[in-house]
Amino acid sequence: MNRMLRSLLSSLLLVVTGVGAAAAALPPQPPPAPAGEPSWAAPLRERLEAADRRFAGDIGVFVQHLGSGEAFSFHADEPWYLASGIKVVVAIAVLQRVEAGDLSLETRVRLRETDFVDGAGQTNSWPAGTRLRVSYLLEQMIVYSDNTATDVLIRTVGEDEVNVLARALLHDAGLTITTLADVRRLAYAGFHPHAADLTSQDLLALQRAPAGPQRVRRLAELLHLAPENLLLHDLDSAFEAYYATNVNAASLRDYARMLEALAEGRALGTEQTRYLLDVMTRVRTGDRRIKAALPAGARFAHKTGTQYRRVCDLGIVTVRVAGANEQVVVAACARGAPTAAGERALRDVGAAVAASGVLKASTPDRSSP
Repeated sequence: MNRMLRSLLSSLLLVVTGVGAAAAALPPQPPPAPAGEPSWAAPLRERLEAADRRFAGDIGVFVQHLGSGEAFSFHADEPWYLASGIKVVVAIAVLQRVEAGDLSLETRVRLRETDFVDGAGQTNSWPAGTRLRVSYLLEQMIVYSDNTATDVLIRTVGEDEVNVLARALLHDAGLTITTLADVRRLAYAGFHPHAADLTSQDLLALQRAPAGPQRVRRLAELLHLAPENLLLHDLDSAFEAYYATNVNAASLRDYARMLEALAEGRALGTEQTRYLLDVMTRVRTGDRRIKAALPAGARFAHKTGTQYRRVCDLGIVTVRVAGANEQVVVAACARGAPTAAGERALRDVGAAVAASGVLKASTPDRSSP
C-alpha cells in the first residue's frame, strides 16, 4: 500500500467511525448577495435557486466572465467532489512535461497489468504490455473520460508531481488527487480497511456486479469476509464517508481559477493550450448537462465528472458577439441524487447561464482613463 493511500485510509476510518460526520452532514448555507455584483447575477441567481429547489440534492456553481473578470458564486466556495474533473489537471501536468521536452505526444508508454480500472474508453481493450502513445492516452482520458488512461498518465508524470501542480493551479495547499484506482479502493475501504489492497482485477470484478447489495456481497467475497463483518452495509454510506474526506475535492471558485489560467495561457504555452482546449471541445460525455442548454454556435471546452450520486461539468464557453469572442468559465456540480437527476440539474445550470446575459456581456474598454 503506498504512503498516500495509507494516510488517506486513516482519514477515511475516522469518518466511518463517526469523527467529523456531523460537520459533513451540515446543509449548505444560502449564498450571500454581494453588493456591486454584475447585472447578469440577479437573473442567474433567481434561475439557479429555482433549479436548486427542483433538485433533490445540492447544486454548486461558479461563473466568471473572462473579459471583465465579473464573477458569481452559488455555494461555490464549499469543497465539491470533482470526480473526473481532476483529469484536466493530469492533462496539464503531462503537457507541461511535453513542453519541457521530457515527453512528446508521440512517446509510447507501456500499459501494465496494475493500470487497469473500470470505466469508459478503449484503453482496457489493449492487453498489458501494449505501448500506447501519450496523445492517445490524453484523448481517451479527456474525450471519453477513460480511467485506465488517466492512471497510466498519472504514473508517467508521477502522482506527487500531479498534486504539486494541482495545489498551485487551484491555490489549495490541502488538495489531494489520487489515481482512479485508489478512488475505488478508498470508497470500498469504508466497508473494511483490507479493501485498500484490492487489485486491478478485483476492481474490474466489482464493477461487473450491479450497484447495490450485490456489489457489497461481491466485495465481501473478494475480501474473504462474511457480510456481517463489514463496517458498513450499503454503498451510500461508504461513498458518503469517502466524500467526507474531501479527497479529489476543491471549491468550484478555485477550479474556475485554474480554467481561467488555462484559457489565458498561464498554465501552458500557446501550442499546448490550443491542443488541450481543442481536445476538451470534443468531449463525448455530458451531452445532457450544461452543453445541452447553451446557445447554438457556443463552443464548450469542458470536462465532466461522474461518481456515485455526484456529477460535475466544468469548462469554458466561447460565443461570438459583435465580431469578437466572449469567454465565460462555468464550473458546476450536483450532489445527493442519482446521475440522471444530477444531469437535469446541470442542464438547468446551462439554461440559467444562457438566459442570464453573461454570454453577451461586453468587455470593458480598458483603453479608457
